[in-house]
Amino acid sequence: MSADVEAARLVLASLGVTPEQLLAVGRDTDPLPTIRDYISRVASAVPPGTRRAYGTYWGRIVEAWGDRRIDEPTPLEVRQLAEEVKARVVVRKNSRGGRSAAEHLIAALRCMYRHAVADQLIAEADNPATRVPKPRRLASTRRALPNERLAEINDVAAATGNDPELDLLILRLHTETACRRGGALALCPDDLDSEQCLVRLHEKGETVRWQPVSPTLMRHLLLHAEERGATSSDQLLRYRSGRPITARRYDYLWTRLGKHLPWVARQGVTTHWLRHTTLTWVERNFGYGVAREYAGHTGKSDAGTTTTYVRADLHEVAAALAAMTGEPHPLAERRGRDLASGRHHDRAS
Repeated sequence: MSADVEAARLVLASLGVTPEQLLAVGRDTDPLPTIRDYISRVASAVPPGTRRAYGTYWGRIVEAWGDRRIDEPTPLEVRQLAEEVKARVVVRKNSRGGRSAAEHLIAALRCMYRHAVADQLIAEADNPATRVPKPRRLASTRRALPNERLAEINDVAAATGNDPELDLLILRLHTETACRRGGALALCPDDLDSEQCLVRLHEKGETVRWQPVSPTLMRHLLLHAEERGATSSDQLLRYRSGRPITARRYDYLWTRLGKHLPWVARQGVTTHWLRHTTLTWVERNFGYGVAREYAGHTGKSDAGTTTTYVRADLHEVAAALAAMTGEPHPLAERRGRDLASGRHHDRAS
């Protein structure tokens, strides 16, 4: 068989024909889909998180090229469309000149073309999106907040607004767990392990992890669910009416805080700053391995293979939380008892 394949290759080479060209001839009778049709198919095949992330940009791609075949756009046209999207972005105080919009547009195209390559509609070498580099990311302006600034935020949240209890619960949840906004919005009563003081977080990339919380926060989460009618798999965070909150509650909260604390509005402080604040504190006091586990980072790209050997466990995360909140945590106490028992047995032996 290998001799036959080699003979066929020699014949094709002598004719100046590539195997890809033969495949293309076979496809002539089956026209390539339009960008509009293929994006619709891809959108129905990807996870909900991917659909949310790229949906807006797929819409802009369809608006610009919807009726063209997927093999028509060139790398130059991809670059031009990215620049157009970058120029049309809404300017906000934390705007980075449209770089993020251009990056997401290219990523959305790469996602579509990866599926086209996998479906053998185009060759990898014909993928125009991979030949356009994403804009270089600028250093983030987010940073850890000092204790006094964090206290100001909580004080204003408690004294203003139409539902201070809800806002304080949101702030404490993010401060203790360093979770992302999506993780908090996806939380439901079934995700609460009250015995071990753990919450199950569903975050980006379809990751699921258990995160320690203080006994105080656990009590408030359970009480919130009971008082506002969240049961079982219902969304936990709710208004007094029982209606689940959305991302708009976060926008309202930070807009309100910015009106009372000008530095919040001026610097564009958001919920993600709380994640920076907590993880910075954990790293400074408990080291990189614990901070990485606390953050829920699982890939090796951020620090290489070494992370395999310095990975912390849930008990160490609980110990960091207990130190940060000043409240004992069941898992941290259990680890302490296990270590004490181990030392006792070592001495006995």
